Amino acid sequence: MSSYAVIGTVQGPAGGGGPSPGGRYRSHMAPSRAFDFLYDPLYVLSSEKDHAKANVQAHLMSDKMKKMPIFKTMFSSLIHYPWYNLRLEERNPVPPFIDRRWRGRAQQRLEVLQQLARSQPSLQIPQIVYEDPEINGRNRYKYFERTEPYVYPSITSDRSRSPTSRTLGTQTDYRDGEAQTDPYSPEYVVPLGSIPELLTLATLTWGRGLPAGQAEVEMIERAREKRAWEATLPPLSDLSQTEKRRKMMDDMERKEWAFREQEIEKLQDVRLEVLKKLLRRREEDQNEVDVNRLDTHWFNRQQDKEERVRKIKHEHIIAMRKLIAKGKNVEGKLERRDIIRDYNDYASQPYGPLSRIGYFPDNYSERYVVKNHFLNTYEGLLELEASLPDSVTQPRTKAPKPKTTTTKEGFIKRTARLDMELAQVHQALLEKKNKVKEPKKPLRFLQKITKPVPRPLTPTLLRPSTKEEELELAVIFLQKLIRGRAIQNMMFEGKEKRLELIRELRTTHALQEDGKLHKKAEKQVALALQRQRDLHEHKLSLVENHLARIEGRALVNMFDFLSKELVRLQEERRIHAFAMLAERQRRIREAEESGRRQVEERRRREEDEIFKQVVKMHQSTVDSYLEDVILNSMESTAEEQAREEIQKVAVEINDIAYEMESRRTRLQSEEIVAELVYGFLIPELQKISVKEKVRQSQRKHISAAHQIIHRSTDIAVAQNSSVVGQQALGNGESVTKIPGSPPPVAASSALSGTTAEQSAAEVIESPYAVLASQALYDALYDETQQGGLVVSHSATSERQSLADVAPAKREDESGGE
Repeated sequence: MSSYAVIGTVQGPAGGGGPSPGGRYRSHMAPSRAFDFLYDPLYVLSSEKDHAKANVQAHLMSDKMKKMPIFKTMFSSLIHYPWYNLRLEERNPVPPFIDRRWRGRAQQRLEVLQQLARSQPSLQIPQIVYEDPEINGRNRYKYFERTEPYVYPSITSDRSRSPTSRTLGTQTDYRDGEAQTDPYSPEYVVPLGSIPELLTLATLTWGRGLPAGQAEVEMIERAREKRAWEATLPPLSDLSQTEKRRKMMDDMERKEWAFREQEIEKLQDVRLEVLKKLLRRREEDQNEVDVNRLDTHWFNRQQDKEERVRKIKHEHIIAMRKLIAKGKNVEGKLERRDIIRDYNDYASQPYGPLSRIGYFPDNYSERYVVKNHFLNTYEGLLELEASLPDSVTQPRTKAPKPKTTTTKEGFIKRTARLDMELAQVHQALLEKKNKVKEPKKPLRFLQKITKPVPRPLTPTLLRPSTKEEELELAVIFLQKLIRGRAIQNMMFEGKEKRLELIRELRTTHALQEDGKLHKKAEKQVALALQRQRDLHEHKLSLVENHLARIEGRALVNMFDFLSKELVRLQEERRIHAFAMLAERQRRIREAEESGRRQVEERRRREEDEIFKQVVKMHQSTVDSYLEDVILNSMESTAEEQAREEIQKVAVEINDIAYEMESRRTRLQSEEIVAELVYGFLIPELQKISVKEKVRQSQRKHISAAHQIIHRSTDIAVAQNSSVVGQQALGNGESVTKIPGSPPPVAASSALSGTTAEQSAAEVIESPYAVLASQALYDALYDETQQGGLVVSHSATSERQSLADVAPAKREDESGGE
């Protein structure tokens, strides 16, 4: 709840209370203040929770957040190390004498005491002391007003008054079952030591047992019987009656089990009935589905039959038209079209073409066809007839108008003027004859002022003291005891006085035992019949309720499923349409983007290729220059170092050779040469010859298989490799040979038969020929040494160059391979 306070009006330029120059009025009401829930006596809060919430909101409105710097991170600008903390600077504008507690607690305490007083009359309820209103004092102006000097009469209108109330109906979005809530249950207080029977029925709620039916009444009766039986049980403290207690409990358990079996049988019967009804309904539904299927099939066959009949009629019309056309021109002469005759005849084709030729002069005739529900259907005609006024369906005859009383010039005739004057005189005579004297009217503003009856003084009730109340309660209790004892004595004395009469009545009733038994038997039979009828009605009601519940659940589930399916199909179609539009837009954008990307990629490749060619040209120029410089320097340096080393080695070798030659004999020299020849040269030549024989023996088989398998492919590969090699040589690119692949000469020779065998033999024998020549050179060198020849520096350098040539040649050949 929020209150409003009146503020002053905004004065205009002239000092008045008119509107502001902008032409708009400012609000004269301000929202509630922060602490109105403490100041305003009319400010009412529903609970203590709302009071606490209002208190928090008031502090949030009045208090302010203050920045408190942190000494360690005072100059930090990082988020995880802030330089200040926010603290709430509390402001307390409420004076200390104002109570900050919730004002509704006293009212709650009073309501609780009033509830307890209903069950405990001895409880004292404190009286409510109201504040003095001070009617004759400072609050007098609140209770008295100045009377109006003039009393205006009430103006009554002749029109009928509108009713003071009217009934309106509203249509909600929810069913009655969804809007139904549990009835309100007020709070209660249970006296100490008492267990009300109503609390044992707390499990019964609205819709689940309430309002109570036959089953709930029987359940309550059984609970009462069980409580009465539990009261008759022997106590557990009496050990002598333990066996009796056990026997009674066994009997009760058997009864409960028997009752439970009866309930189960009833439920089984109800379920069987429901199952039979469901099976019967399923059979009816299946029959209905079969009938609908047959009707649909029959309808489809009828449509097919009508379609075939229509086609046959159409073909018949076409055939008849052709026969008529042939009958008109039996001789088969061809006539030229006479345009003048066609346009003179308004029934010819230019004016009225046939629609079967393919020309439709009135294409939009359907636009002007009136299709109205009120004109095309019988129900619409009935509804239209009901909506029309009676003057349309039931014409009325009117009397003819009187003859004109005016002339052509517009003047009234003499006879008409005389009739009018006579009518006026007659009307005046009638008014004078029927005129009634009006009574005198009372004075308009004369009223009798009655003095009010003086009000009696308000009585005040003094609050008695606690001791007097306790004494009064004790006296009342003693009076109750005395009266009860007196009544008990009176009853005892009356019984003693009439003891003989009582005995006589007992004897007379004892003689009527047979009649009592007969009446009791009739009563039991009637009760049994009534119980059976009630059970049968209860059973029927249970079955009907169960069936209605099942039917309602099935209908609700079916309608809910259908509505959800309809919504789902609509949403699915809408989403599918959106997806198709999005997919189309995406494809268009992808096509545009792919086109732009291809253009950019082609442009980027061209620029990259230009840049690569430029960089390659500069790099090749720099590489060739550096390579020439480095090779020249390396050659010169290596040549100088080689000469120095060769000279040193030659001097050492000459010294060693001179020394060895001086010691070695001729036999030793021959033996060394023989060992070299038989240990190195001859075995190596034998290995080479054996390998060559094996290769020559296998080559014919390999070449034959190769020609059979790869006759056509090798030719294409050779042509392709030759073309690629020429293109690569033409572009200035280096051709890299794959390790393990045969050299070009070998590949071409393999394709050309015996020539390939000779070239392969030359390629294979070349390294071994160099080795053989080197070995022979060493042997000749040894012979010259034995003969006493001196090896010069030139011979030594030539030998060294020959020894260097063989490995270099082998390396070149291995690299080529």
